[in-house]
Amino acid sequence: MSTSSSASVPNLMFFFGFLLFSPFSSSCEASDSVYDTFIQCLANHSDPSPPASSIVYTQSNSSYTKVLQSYIRNQRFNTSSTPKPLLIVTPTIESHVQTAILCSKNVRIQMKIRSGGHDYEGLSYVSDIPFFILDIFNLREIEVDIGDETAWVQAGATLGELYYRIWEKSKVLGFPAGVCPTVGAGGHITGGGYGNMLRKYGLSIDHVVDFKIVDANGRIMDRKGMEEDLFWAIRGGGGSSFCVILSFKIKLVPVPETLTVFRVERTLDQNATVIVYKWQLVADEIDNDLFIRVLTQPVTVKKQKTIRASFISFFLGDAARLLSVMDKEFPELGLKKEDCMEMNWIDSVLYWANADYGTSSVVTSLDSLLNRTPVTVDFFKRKSDYVRKPISKVGLEFIWKKMIELGKVEMAFNPYGGRMSEIPSSETAFPHRAGNIYKIQYSVTWSKEGEEKEYTTRIRKLYSYMTPFVSKFPRAAFLNYRDVDIGVTKTWSKYEGEVYGAKYFMGNYNRLVKVKTAVDPTNFFRNEQSIPPFN
Repeated sequence: MSTSSSASVPNLMFFFGFLLFSPFSSSCEASDSVYDTFIQCLANHSDPSPPASSIVYTQSNSSYTKVLQSYIRNQRFNTSSTPKPLLIVTPTIESHVQTAILCSKNVRIQMKIRSGGHDYEGLSYVSDIPFFILDIFNLREIEVDIGDETAWVQAGATLGELYYRIWEKSKVLGFPAGVCPTVGAGGHITGGGYGNMLRKYGLSIDHVVDFKIVDANGRIMDRKGMEEDLFWAIRGGGGSSFCVILSFKIKLVPVPETLTVFRVERTLDQNATVIVYKWQLVADEIDNDLFIRVLTQPVTVKKQKTIRASFISFFLGDAARLLSVMDKEFPELGLKKEDCMEMNWIDSVLYWANADYGTSSVVTSLDSLLNRTPVTVDFFKRKSDYVRKPISKVGLEFIWKKMIELGKVEMAFNPYGGRMSEIPSSETAFPHRAGNIYKIQYSVTWSKEGEEKEYTTRIRKLYSYMTPFVSKFPRAAFLNYRDVDIGVTKTWSKYEGEVYGAKYFMGNYNRLVKVKTAVDPTNFFRNEQSIPPFN
């Protein structure tokens, strides 16, 4: 593929100088100037059909706001003061991605890559410097091959679409990934891909056998064409630090015709503390077919403030075997036959899509898995931790007290063990394997602009209170639960990046820096928490 003619470089340099001294956040003039230059570059380097103008949106375009907001999943980053992209580029074919990379280099504005918009901190679509979004939602084809039990999935597909397409072809195959159907597959997979089958099958990345990417030089390559170190890095290290993920090939996993789920809730006066303590002792050691999440939150019952612990399960088997396992390993919960619901795998996907909503149903039918828009889009903040030693009953009581004092905060305990303990921490870039009993997701959600300080203070206080009970040196964090509180970079130095990189990637951070240095030494692919090159 040819590059821009040298005659155009002085004009582009003049334009960039103009841009630096222009207020970009609300300037339609700057946006239109970028548009004209970018469109000309795209037209020079791509096929005439479809025309470049049909995939690029400027701030003066009537569809700009709709396209921008369609994949914003956190209202914190959808306010009047949120920096907006000068352009949104929405490729419909793979060569559009190649050309967008080349033109981004020519115009010299930062490129942000968005697949589903679930980045908790908005790093895929917000920046404090002039930028455009490469929004790949149009690249969402899924090809399922039942013969060899694999699927090729474009990065703009959602998890719901993937599950739907698998179910169309087979009733006894599934894929271990997240429970939110509107999450974009590209970011989810490359960050690790965590779901309710991880104790049986590990993470999503443990079943990725090939990628198709575009590198910083605009070259399309698959696993054979890339260095094996790069294949290692984008399985858990986050693709956006290294390349644009076009698609990936996954190996499907067997699921039984009958699965079982349950949701059992206990408050403090129903012995919740003892039950949660015992859960810690068995959650990572119990039958690998069983995953039990514990959702803890302060509630008011009969005018008394208390803590409710909701035990939400997924079991690869029938209710009779589940009850046998629970009676033997976790009788403290008091699970009964009437608590259990048997269903097929796709119905369990629907069940878990509604798990955070209690008894109300939000995702109600198989076809609703194809809906790319969440039912609600709120303001929220999330954080994460890992627990390597059981928290004592006294410790739990301290935590409950603080949660009640804080009010509207939640913690979800997600168990590890099983297959996760069998895979070495260096097998992929995702390091959090053996030795972790469970992962914590801290959550706080609000509905009105202007309440951010109040609610983010609550979750940060809870995170601070948890310090004695979680991993240390470093205090580990999960990349897909993006959290800028743990550090950001402004210089993209190895040492500045290590502040957050060691928490997300532990002992794998240095290897990720080496891979970054080899494949993207000029740091074209970057965000506020990306892997920096060594320089």
